[in-house]
Amino acid sequence: MPMIVPVILCGGSGTRLWPRSRAAMPKPFLPLVGDKTLFEAALARCPASGGFAPPVVVTGHKHLAHVEAQLGDVEGAQVIVEPSARNTAAAIALAACRLPEDAVMLVCPSDHHIGNADAFTAAACSAAELAADGWLVSFGIEATAPETGFGYLKRGESIAVGSGAGGFRTAQFVEKPDLDRAKAFLAEGIYAWNGGIFAFRVKDFLEELGAHRPEVAAGVAEAVARGQEDGRRFHPDAEVFGRVPSVSVDYAVMENTDRAAMVPADMEWSDIGNWQALHDALERDGNGNSVRGAGEVEMVDCRNVLVDSDGPRVSLIGLEDVIVVVDGNDIMITTVAGVQKVGNLFGAKNQ
Repeated sequence: MPMIVPVILCGGSGTRLWPRSRAAMPKPFLPLVGDKTLFEAALARCPASGGFAPPVVVTGHKHLAHVEAQLGDVEGAQVIVEPSARNTAAAIALAACRLPEDAVMLVCPSDHHIGNADAFTAAACSAAELAADGWLVSFGIEATAPETGFGYLKRGESIAVGSGAGGFRTAQFVEKPDLDRAKAFLAEGIYAWNGGIFAFRVKDFLEELGAHRPEVAAGVAEAVARGQEDGRRFHPDAEVFGRVPSVSVDYAVMENTDRAAMVPADMEWSDIGNWQALHDALERDGNGNSVRGAGEVEMVDCRNVLVDSDGPRVSLIGLEDVIVVVDGNDIMITTVAGVQKVGNLFGAKNQ
């Protein structure tokens, strides 16, 4: 089994979880499910005792203080500080340029919830074996509902590697579908959600990036060559990196390579992309209600309601499919149907 290097991508603002998630304290650094923050949980899923190398965290200046505070004194950890946001292809390339060419990178977002850590580890080991054999691997998250907010992976023929573990060729990357197509995907049973978790050997990723997005590969390589180290932090050259095209790793590499593979992952995954996704990840009572935070909550004749209050008492009667969030002086109330619009609120855009 090759040594797996966790590459934790730590960016974004989580505006759809306003007012709890804000620009100054976005969702990766909040304890939304359990006692650990999502970032801390991402680190904890990749321990040295499980065969994982020290992590490489790629983040921006605005998140650096939170990363340093929650990363702790992990021996051998690296923090790469992006001078500007240039999307996931460039962020992953930064890490690749700082690692040995035969290292297997396990690329993980910092703001996802995974309820079954053992299933995650099993998928990571299978993905690493495939990656060591030259494949560029996506985690295919088991699709449990006809979601229209995720991209999908179509499963192709099976691939076996040394230990007998393996996965499948990725037959097709599918953009976010409408509801009818999503229902058809679920019924067909060979489509999985694309959760944005990847594994690939450094030299294979850089070769494919150079073949399909040479301007990204060359720009990042130059920015790293001209960068500076500061303890465990590394600062790429800001001027050079600022000229790198902004493109996702899916568009830049995964949809173009002929070595795309996937491993199935049934691991109680959620991207916690909105308040309803968080509600789905929490324990509920017999009426489907959940309560978070320090505030007192009383519900009468309520069903499928989430209340998250940091202090004020919240009393609700006769509500269904509603989410109530109290954060200081900000109160946000939405129906389940409206959760995708939270990021459009004035407070979400400006706080």
